[in-house]
This record gives sequence, structure tokens and C-alpha cells, in this order.
Amino acid sequence: MKEGNVLMIAQRMVSDASPSLTPRSPAIQPPLPTPSPYSFSVASTRLSSRPSIHTYDLILRSLALLFSFISALSLAAQEGTKRKRISSFYDHPELTYCFTVSILVFIYSAFQLFKRVCDIAYRGVLISDMTSDYLSFIFDQLAGYLLVSSSSVTIPVIQQMNSQSSLWKAAVVAVCMSFSALMVIAVSALLSGYKLCKRIIW
Repeated sequence: MKEGNVLMIAQRMVSDASPSLTPRSPAIQPPLPTPSPYSFSVASTRLSSRPSIHTYDLILRSLALLFSFISALSLAAQEGTKRKRISSFYDHPELTYCFTVSILVFIYSAFQLFKRVCDIAYRGVLISDMTSDYLSFIFDQLAGYLLVSSSSVTIPVIQQMNSQSSLWKAAVVAVCMSFSALMVIAVSALLSGYKLCKRIIW
């Protein structure tokens, strides 16, 4: 009987000395750490914050619309504010050609901008994406050619005009804005070609 009591006392002493040997209850285990709402991937955030190719295209079309409008407006405003008719851009076929090209590029850029806005709001409601890529690539090349030709024929006429006249100043502004629209249309043509090649290859 005494040996049994001694054995029980020894077992209690061992269990009290080494609490790690006894299994822990699931109720007293520490809870798992709650993930912080700010623990996100920096790389994914950078990629999602970058503007898409459609945003770049929208910006380019807006710039082409603005530059072509200023180019046409500079000649039209000079004609409208003239009190005494000394010289008009209608007297120079080259300036008339530059004005006509600016109007055509303005209309084309307005349509492209309207198409991009509709694509953002209502996907593919006007023209399908494949047809739009083909038409944009072709008409961007045509608009770029018209702007190059209009600028190249207008510069010699400007050199022969009186630099003090208002028509000369209007023609210089028209050519500068036409050249700026050419640069924007050229980048848009590269972007259209990239989208077209990506669609054909993939």
C-alpha cells in the first residue's frame, strides 16, 4: 500500500516538473495571426497602376484633335478678323490645301476619339475590334501622308511671304500645329500597327 502511494506521488511530481509532456488543450492554443489589410504585393500594384494601351491611344487621339483644330483655326481666324482684304489664304492654293488637310484630320481624329470613348463605355458598339484595328492602321498612314504633303508645300510659300503680315504669322502657326499633329499621328500609326500585329500573330 505504501509502495503504491509512493508511486502515485512520484508520477505527480514528474507531471508537474515537465508540463511540456502533457498535451495542450486546443482551447488554449494561440490563434493564427490575422493578415494585415496592407500586406499586398508591390509588383501587382505597380502593374495595375500603369495606364493601358487604350489610355495612351485616347491621349494621342485627343492631341491630334487639338493640334489639327488649332492649325485650321489659325487660318480661319485670320480670314475672319481681316478688315481690309489685302491677302487671304484662299489666294494661295498651298495654304488652302493645308487648311483642307487640317479639317480632314480634325474630323478623322474626332471620329477616332468618339470611337475610343464608346469602346470604354460600351465595348465594340460601333465597329468590331478587328475592323477598327485595320481601319485605324490604314487611315493613320493616309492622314500622316496628307500632313507631310501639306507641310512640305506650305513651307516654300511661307518663305516667300512678308514676315510682318498677319497671314504669315497664321501660316506659321498652321504649319507648326500641322507638324505636331503629324508627330502624334505617326505615334498613333505605330500603336495601331502594334495592335494589328498582336491580333494577327496571337
